[in-house]
Amino acid sequence: MSTVLELSFRPDTQLTEVMRLRVQSLQQRGQKRQDGEHLLRPNEAVYRLDFSKQSLRFSQWTVQLPQPGRITITATSQLWTPDLTHLMTRQLLEPAGVFWKSKDDTSDAPIQCYEADAHEFGERVAELAKVRKVMYFLFAFAEGCSPETVDCSITFTVDS
Repeated sequence: MSTVLELSFRPDTQLTEVMRLRVQSLQQRGQKRQDGEHLLRPNEAVYRLDFSKQSLRFSQWTVQLPQPGRITITATSQLWTPDLTHLMTRQLLEPAGVFWKSKDDTSDAPIQCYEADAHEFGERVAELAKVRKVMYFLFAFAEGCSPETVDCSITFTVDS
């Protein structure tokens, strides 16, 4: 018997703030980022998923954008620790999930995405959930999207 588990992405405001402070610190000191380091851009934020179960099969993405815009969700392979090691570009996993709503779309039109990438991305998250209790994601907001307007979750089936 299978049950459905929907997990909502939650903003990790503390981690996002620490990463923003890293950018400010480098700018103030006139220093450059470490080779391969990914610095948080103003339109990016860190989100997390907490897995209550480990044996999951990807089912679907649920992304709600109330207005036209684009969101790119990138998983990280990083297991963050309290000392917060810097995010390196090599820790950003492929493919990313790209979801958007065009200005020509009707209000009830489904959110668009690159379906093959989104499906592969969902399967990769399910695979990583087997060894993780928490996973971190980089959300990049563009073309009218913002953290306040986006609602995003991922649904899995759980084999019991």
